[in-house]
Parts: sequence; C-alpha cells; structure tokens
Amino acid sequence: MFTPATTFTHETAAKQLTAGLAAIDAGQTTFKFSATGTIDSSAVACMLAWKRHAQRRKAALDFQDLPANLTNLIRLYEVSNLL
Repeated sequence: MFTPATTFTHETAAKQLTAGLAAIDAGQTTFKFSATGTIDSSAVACMLAWKRHAQRRKAALDFQDLPANLTNLIRLYEVSNLL
C-alpha cells in the first residue's frame, strides 16, 4: 500500500508523483490518504496521472481514506468519474 506524504501541495507534487508511479510499477494498487492533511489541486492532478498510469498497466487503482478537502477538490473539478 502506498501512502502519500502528509503535505501534498505544489511544492511536493513532483516527488509524490514519482513515488506513486514507482509504487504502481512495483504492483501497489491501494493508495491510502489517511496521513495526508495539507492538500491543494496538485494532489488531484497526481491522482489522475496515477490512474492513467495504472490503466496503461491494466491495474485497478483504489484511493482510500480521502480527506474532506481532497474530496471537495475532486468534486469542484468534476473528476469523480475519472477517479
């Protein structure tokens, strides 16, 4: 299981993206956000990139324990159906 960092913002997005892609390549299919508190729209962009990467590998990706602020951003950008 992959757990993104506690702070997932523009400043940390590149590192988070790379770590998530590596986790998918290693066979991880569950991304648990229980430790993530500080979030901006970069997290949504990374989630979409991870989802595309997993789909290319024919893997199902499961996002768990999304904090309310992340759920709100996903709704705001109307990408719930993509995640």
